[in-house]
Amino acid sequence: MSDASLQSASLASVAASESTGGRSSVFYGWWIVMISATGLFFGVPLTVYSFSVFLKPLMQEFHAGRAVISLAYTLKLMTGAAVAPLVGWLIDRYGSRKIILLGTTLYGLTLLANRFVFGSIWQLYLFYILLGLTLHGSGPIAYGNVVTHWFDRRRGLALGVMMLGIGLGALVIPTLVQQLIVHWGWHTAYSILGGAVLLIPIPIVAAFLKEKPEHLGLQLDGLSISNVRMRRGPTSLGLSAAEAWQTGTFWLMLAAFALVSASVQGCLIHMSVMLTDRGLTAQLAALGSSLMGGAVLLGRVGTGYLLDRLFAPRVAAFFFAGSALGIALLCWSGATPLAFVAAVLVGLGLGAEVDIIAYLTSRYFGLRAFGAIYSSIFAAFAVAGALGPLFMGAGFDRTGSYRGSLSVFLVATLLASLVMTRLGTYRFGAGQPTDSVDLPQPVAK
Repeated sequence: MSDASLQSASLASVAASESTGGRSSVFYGWWIVMISATGLFFGVPLTVYSFSVFLKPLMQEFHAGRAVISLAYTLKLMTGAAVAPLVGWLIDRYGSRKIILLGTTLYGLTLLANRFVFGSIWQLYLFYILLGLTLHGSGPIAYGNVVTHWFDRRRGLALGVMMLGIGLGALVIPTLVQQLIVHWGWHTAYSILGGAVLLIPIPIVAAFLKEKPEHLGLQLDGLSISNVRMRRGPTSLGLSAAEAWQTGTFWLMLAAFALVSASVQGCLIHMSVMLTDRGLTAQLAALGSSLMGGAVLLGRVGTGYLLDRLFAPRVAAFFFAGSALGIALLCWSGATPLAFVAAVLVGLGLGAEVDIIAYLTSRYFGLRAFGAIYSSIFAAFAVAGALGPLFMGAGFDRTGSYRGSLSVFLVATLLASLVMTRLGTYRFGAGQPTDSVDLPQPVAK
């Protein structure tokens, strides 16, 4: 038996011990959370939170303005949005593990293929389109589907800890990439990131990721099968994707998350150049991006903790209002310390958003078609996130200032905060018996 198999068997025995009443320090579901966090660290952050640092080197390489280079990022997110529903359907049909392994492999190979990008802006656009095609295999849709099947009462915290992977990446990757670019250039920086993707998360997922607790004789939150009333499992409970799309709740969620995504991701991608425009060095500007990443990190865990204790739409409204305040500071304050405060506030909103999408999807629509429904909302989130940076770059190229774009984003985040208060009560609450759950009505409260 290989070392990986032995380790996997050892971890499985830990979970089995807990399921039979044996003493164990860690429920295996928390191992799943940590595995997912590791996978997410080597996914979204490598090409999202680093783009602000790559922006000026790419402008110099291709002799192009900010809007032209930002279009590459837009194309990546638009492509990702187009394939997200397909990825969700494949996850519901074939399981997350297969999709994660295939998608992560293709993602790492695509990053290595940056060596073929030189001279033509169209090559850069093709490179980012390919990144968009492969990104979701190592993203929140696949890993979120796994974690929601392991937890119910502690689902918010589990999702928040899982999203630490993205938060840590947002904190670490911008400064790391800045150093790689300074010493070896942007090509080598992307190649190093691609090599890391192939060497670290793939073996871990292959060896240890278990998709559902019943594979180890467990139920949600680590309950033993012998200790729960036998009934139809939570994974069979919920709406189909078609039923979810007919509810007002779905469209309210989609609208709110799209508005915030465009706003905070526009600020994210242009944060580094906004700070250098104010006279900061490139390294200090990268620090500003890292502070935003640190706030994303805090937002992940803080949101997860609060979701299990407070009504989730109110938590979302609070964080979105905080992002609005951060955008207001970026818009009307030229002071450097306040710009760093603004980065933190915007980062908190971005950190909260992806956690809340997964959590609200499970609470309002159940787990029956979680992948398809979550990916539909995430697709809108991605499209809006793609348009935000492009809108911001075009606004700057036209007026020489970010103020107009930031004003629009301020209104958008405030509107999203208001929309969150209109979702109504949960339909699939924590621990709710299957025979007492009513399906959502076509129109939300």
